[in-house]
Amino acid sequence: MKLAEALSLRADLQKRVAQLRERLKDNSKVQEGDVPVEDPKELWIELEDNLTQLEEIIYRINVTNMHSLHDGHPLTKLIAAKDILTLRVSSMREVLKHASEREERYGRQEIKYVRTIDTADLRRKVDSYSRQWRELDVKIQSLNWVIELA
Repeated sequence: MKLAEALSLRADLQKRVAQLRERLKDNSKVQEGDVPVEDPKELWIELEDNLTQLEEIIYRINVTNMHSLHDGHPLTKLIAAKDILTLRVSSMREVLKHASEREERYGRQEIKYVRTIDTADLRRKVDSYSRQWRELDVKIQSLNWVIELA
């Protein structure tokens, strides 16, 4: 199995676990005299089975990521770099949005706000980091389709 297939399986299992949790909540309590639509005991068994499968696939993905090298670095390092780029870009975009908002003043007595950052420079940095993120994402995705799952 390729790493990309395992990642897809992990996503499916995560969705399935979330659905089972909701179904369990929906069937954990009924009005007196009613019966649950689904048997909570069977749902618990199914949830436990899916969690066991999810634990195994997460472990195998993590082992694979640690032992798969690209340009001398483990795949985990590339993933961490991508995660930090995501945080960096989202933080910069939030600051840029806040700094770019136009403040309405209805009279001279109202407080005037001034920018303390160069928004044009920040936009260029956001564009550069976004490009780096896209390139890194493509690299990681392509590796996922050639690396065999441990």
